[in-house]
Amino acid sequence: MQFSLWLALLGAGTLISFTPGAGAINTMSNSLNAGFRRSLWGIFGQQAALLIHIVIVALGVGILVASSPLAFNVIRYAGAAYLVYLGIRQFLARPALDADRAQALRDEPRWSMFRRGVWVNLLNPKAIVFFLAFLPQFIRVDQPMLPQYLIAAATVVVIDIVVMWFFFAGTARSFQRFTRDARGQRVLNRIFGVLFVAVGVLLGVIH
Repeated sequence: MQFSLWLALLGAGTLISFTPGAGAINTMSNSLNAGFRRSLWGIFGQQAALLIHIVIVALGVGILVASSPLAFNVIRYAGAAYLVYLGIRQFLARPALDADRAQALRDEPRWSMFRRGVWVNLLNPKAIVFFLAFLPQFIRVDQPMLPQYLIAAATVVVIDIVVMWFFFAGTARSFQRFTRDARGQRVLNRIFGVLFVAVGVLLGVIH
């Protein structure tokens, strides 16, 4: 991949990562509940899903999903339903006033956060369609494809990890002062719950 083309990919990938979405909301929620450092496991899960999307596009399956209304809608509604479920659960979550329950939230298993991150990003067919339109802009068909896709995947993943962790998870740390009492926790739970539901509804209704 030419250096100028890689710089264009770097700039575009950075702008895209800063766009708020389900991944950003999930990262901020993890940072608040489990802590800034441990939120990284949810981010890793989201990157695993991004890599799966890239592989799907590279193999050409993305074209099938994009051209099949049934396949696209099944995945779209499944993703929307999952985000709405996460939002309702967050909205109804009880404040963690006692030390044991607060510690339980902070000690959520890494695999649990990783798995949730995978599903949040994986159940988003628009990501497949997006990568289908986005990645080919930076791939030269007259050069070996595999090295180019590897460079593109590594670039996109590293950018997203940095933005998610240092920006979105870091931003959530400024909200932690609101988690010291029941009212603050309830407000934050409802805010993030509504955001999850809103993203899920948008995913379900916007074509």
